[in-house]
Amino acid sequence: MKKLIARFLIFFLGIPLILSVVIADAYQHLVMHAVLIAVTIVSAHEMYNMMSASIRMQPKAAVMIATTALPVMGLVCALWDFAFEYVTYMMIVAILFLVVLEVIFPPRGETDKLFEKSNARLGASLFTMIYAGYIITFLSRMTIWKNSVVFITVFLVMVFFCDSFAWFFGHLLGNGNRGIFAASKNKSIAGFTGGIAMSIAVGIVARHFFSSVFNGHIIKAMCLGFFTASASILGDLAESVFKRSAGFKDSGRVMPGRGGMLDSIDSLLMAAPVYYIAAKLLYIL
Repeated sequence: MKKLIARFLIFFLGIPLILSVVIADAYQHLVMHAVLIAVTIVSAHEMYNMMSASIRMQPKAAVMIATTALPVMGLVCALWDFAFEYVTYMMIVAILFLVVLEVIFPPRGETDKLFEKSNARLGASLFTMIYAGYIITFLSRMTIWKNSVVFITVFLVMVFFCDSFAWFFGHLLGNGNRGIFAASKNKSIAGFTGGIAMSIAVGIVARHFFSSVFNGHIIKAMCLGFFTASASILGDLAESVFKRSAGFKDSGRVMPGRGGMLDSIDSLLMAAPVYYIAAKLLYIL
């Protein structure tokens, strides 16, 4: 019941709020960039906490700074019309920063086997930076597109419909076809099928109402929905793996009834680069 109430609250309050942020496109979606930076900070905090449950991490401030620098650079690129290639440059600088930190300032108390855990520490830090910071910049990149409001809105609706209807069809028709993935044994084939089907339906509807944006054959719209939904489902499953590995039930306590920030945006994170690449190849290039 709590999950049902949380989903209704997201539908009636959260979704209109999120869409209002997207529609406010002044200064290259300045409000949306600010939200993305805030989301990155919270997400990096949660991922750091999960990683540090089993790994002695690098200093939290350093990992947070390296991670947050990426969406901040995305904002700079959008406002001052820099190529988003600079986000990649910033990521390289952040990687070098974390490597130098490990080489010059290894954790105290490990003098006998000073760098025995360095690979694990660096791997955890770099993954946190990429997962919580770099991937989200693919939403930033869409803000400079012509018809950015349409593209971003369709993306969000695709992911939301996939997530919501996967849950709905899973509860309705999932008995007897659950457990296909060990990462989340409550997920069902019926749920996956329903979520993908609804995301494809969103693509078809978007093509009908925004034919000048989503032009061409209907197969293009269906492919966009299929790949976005598949990545969205993968993001949900991946987050389950991360939490299981850390022994966490939820990534945090940010969203009432939903857990942490990562619990709420896991599908968006994995789907964003896939949607970006697919939309660019199908409709922009």
